[in-house]
Amino acid sequence: MAHYRFGIDIDGTVTHPGTFIPHLNKHFNKNLTLDDLTEYDLTRVLGVTEAEFWKWMEKHESTLYRQSVLADQALETLNNWNRQVELFYISARPDYLYHVTEEWFERLNVPYDHIELLGQHDKIAAVREHKVDTFFEDKHDNAVNIAEEFKIPVILMDTPYNQKAIPENVHRARDWTHARSIVNALFTPTMSR
Repeated sequence: MAHYRFGIDIDGTVTHPGTFIPHLNKHFNKNLTLDDLTEYDLTRVLGVTEAEFWKWMEKHESTLYRQSVLADQALETLNNWNRQVELFYISARPDYLYHVTEEWFERLNVPYDHIELLGQHDKIAAVREHKVDTFFEDKHDNAVNIAEEFKIPVILMDTPYNQKAIPENVHRARDWTHARSIVNALFTPTMSR
């Protein structure tokens, strides 16, 4: 069997894209649902300044990441792939949250071979360094940039905030079960179903 390495974003991809919503609603006195998050930039959705948002985020991010909820079928899918591929998580989270992140992976039994926290959204250098065969992402511009730069298939986890047009090698997945079927189609016959 061919050996593959999958690059995977964490927040909004492995974690449920609505995982922060109860926290945002409580702190900012909102009543948002996932359907209300039509932009990746939460400051615009919340109607707050970047300074206000990041002050809140810095104060609460450890708790937010500790309490993150897995996306539906993510664990089952990742466990299935773990026997066949390397799972490299590449996230925009700041590096000082590595231990919080690793503890979350361990506590929820999420399989991983490597976790890298970049502290910024540009993942091009990390994708180049780790030579991944496909990438899973929820941020539209990241998905498009990675697909175009490396000519690899990218799975874009479908959310209300990433609805812009996508190039041919970006594949929109409704959920992790759908992502798994896309991967099976892209990598068959080397991946078992």
